[in-house]
Amino acid sequence: MTDTTGSSGPLLAADGTPLKKRLAQAMFRSRARAFGLAFPLIAFIIVVFLVPIVVLLQQGVYDARYTNLMPESAASMSDWDAISPPTEAMAAAMVSDLAKARENKTIGQVATRVNREKSGTRSLFTKTARSAKKMEAPYMEALIAKDKDWADIEVWKAIKIASVTFNPGYVASALDMKYNADGSFERQDEERRIHGKLFYRTLEISFLVTIFCLLLGYPVAYLLSTLTVRTSNLLLILVLLPFWTSLLVRTTAWIAMLQAQGVMNDLFVVFGLATDDARFSLIYNKTGTLIAMTHIMLPFMILPLYSVMKTIPPYYVRAAKSMGATNWTAFWRVYFPQSVPGIGAGAMLVFILAIGYYITPALVGGQDGQMISNIIDFHMRKSLNWNLAAALGLVLLVFVLFLFWLYDRIVGIDNMKLG
Repeated sequence: MTDTTGSSGPLLAADGTPLKKRLAQAMFRSRARAFGLAFPLIAFIIVVFLVPIVVLLQQGVYDARYTNLMPESAASMSDWDAISPPTEAMAAAMVSDLAKARENKTIGQVATRVNREKSGTRSLFTKTARSAKKMEAPYMEALIAKDKDWADIEVWKAIKIASVTFNPGYVASALDMKYNADGSFERQDEERRIHGKLFYRTLEISFLVTIFCLLLGYPVAYLLSTLTVRTSNLLLILVLLPFWTSLLVRTTAWIAMLQAQGVMNDLFVVFGLATDDARFSLIYNKTGTLIAMTHIMLPFMILPLYSVMKTIPPYYVRAAKSMGATNWTAFWRVYFPQSVPGIGAGAMLVFILAIGYYITPALVGGQDGQMISNIIDFHMRKSLNWNLAAALGLVLLVFVLFLFWLYDRIVGIDNMKLG
């Protein structure tokens, strides 16, 4: 490296290139090399993880089935105010689309979509489609002659809602609201407000599981961090041992443990905590869900706590005691504040995992222990209402992100450490 411009000029490399430029080139090559190494993993996460999630969640607000399969009918209803009676033009477009849907064998998809908005319309559409080709003007009279339900304005309102491509109705249903054909919203009837209760129960169970895991995991993590390396490593293997067993097997084991004639109730009877004819109900309810999920989530609390506690210098507590502090004062004023980042990391990890759990509540929860994830699974696999399932997932995701933002505002993400 030489300086050819004097003491006040820029430093130059051996080939005369400014040193600052050479450094920038070297940094660029280093970053490009690092990005090239990480690119396969980034691409894999985007393709396998992010894209499917985005595609699924968009179904909660986007549904073009009716618009694509019944284009004339959808176009004719776009300007309808959902108050005045349906027009002859709307009836003519409906008959034309029904005939084409019957010919293209897509009438089942159309009928299913409208049936989501008003129960019973599936049979109305399939029955009318079979005769649509033979219908003649006036088409409204022909439709009513085929089935008097075509005179019901509520049927046409349901069709108008189904014809909306970007449809907020699914998200409204996820929030126990109803989306009307005129664009307004109203609360569902009392007997149909189930999602709000499930969201509340999901948050309640997730919060309680997090608290129980903290109460049980903190002493274990503290013990692991204070023992000798050999002993702590041995006990740490016992903490990790559940990960080597299938989640389904662990949950099934709790069924055998918690049932009326199970191990736990037998022990309660032996120790006089319960009588043989009045055993505790520990399964197929919220209690069973809490017990099983706490056991399953406990390692996710212990590991972050242990990793943080291991870095806390032990002489801090000894120094506090040497200055007259009691064991409790030294722990609460000196040790505990330094373990708070581990508490935040463990609580966040357990809560986020618990809020989306569905296998354990499905097996041991019963009716009182079901969570919102079980309803999402039901709509995905049984009712095949993927749009509502996506809307429920979208609401859950937004709420989790809100909690994450709230945690950042109150505690601070920077204060959360994993070691």
